[in-house]
Amino acid sequence: MQTVVKRILLTTMVTLLMLAGAMAAGLFFGSAGAGWTTLAETVRGFRDPETLYYQIIWQLRFPRIMMAAMVGGTLSLGGLVFQALLRNPLAEPYILGISGGAAIGAIIGILLSLSLLPGVSLLAFSGGMATLVLVLVIASGPTLLKKETLLLSGVMVNAFCSAVIMFLISLTHDARVHNILFWLMGDLSAGGKEEALLLAVMVIPCFIVIFWMSNAMNLLMMGKEAAYSMGVNVKALTVALLMITSFMVSATVSHCGLVAFVGLVIPHLFRLLLGADHRVLVPACILGGGAYLVLCDLLARTLPRSGEMPVGVITAMIGAPVFIFLLKRSSR
Repeated sequence: MQTVVKRILLTTMVTLLMLAGAMAAGLFFGSAGAGWTTLAETVRGFRDPETLYYQIIWQLRFPRIMMAAMVGGTLSLGGLVFQALLRNPLAEPYILGISGGAAIGAIIGILLSLSLLPGVSLLAFSGGMATLVLVLVIASGPTLLKKETLLLSGVMVNAFCSAVIMFLISLTHDARVHNILFWLMGDLSAGGKEEALLLAVMVIPCFIVIFWMSNAMNLLMMGKEAAYSMGVNVKALTVALLMITSFMVSATVSHCGLVAFVGLVIPHLFRLLLGADHRVLVPACILGGGAYLVLCDLLARTLPRSGEMPVGVITAMIGAPVFIFLLKRSSR
């Protein structure tokens, strides 16, 4: 037990340092042409709060970095949970269509002018849960999920969700079309202090509950029969994890749109590095996923010569080759 606690603490410290370094890079680097001394004094609070650099760092960059950290941690943890529940290393919220279904609900909320939460979040949650149920029904057999059809079912449902999204966009003929399209590719630019705080209130309790269930997830990975024999209520655990994870993913989608492949890349990376103990993997995925998306968002802000690109473009460019590699590896 002491060894496990030491591994958890060590992993948490290392990934926390990674997150801190990524957040520092996100604060210091950007399009504002200030020197290191000016930026350092601004971060320490020595500069006048009315100056431009102070407002850029603390009013624009810091809330966006906090949003990126929470979204990355949520999607990474969501991928870890789905892989554990479905015992499939290629399962993640985006692949299974959860994000697409949540996006449909969120867009409906936007088109109905339910811009104030929790209207959009509730519709996003409903859409995510509906697609999850549909995928599980399609991929299920008499007793267990059919692993060979799970990914195909998710891809087909995700394609259907994309068609519905395009249909909803085609019904819109005003300036909201461009905003919705940019948002669908993963947009963190609208993340202010209020949005970041609201998302934190929604997802941080979920992080704590999932970590509390992490040992039960270890037993579930051994098989349903073994988990039952060790006192785990498999049905209740599965329903609880599915509900919590779908809620987290839907909350992030309602705030920043679709950010692909984070839930696939980060859990696999840490599983290869740290093993299969979810008591270690849960905090590693939360902090490591947050650091990963903060760095991806930094690239999205700095790579274009003018303006910025959606962060989902960066994560897809990195995640798609990784997904192909994992797919080829699993077919051997």
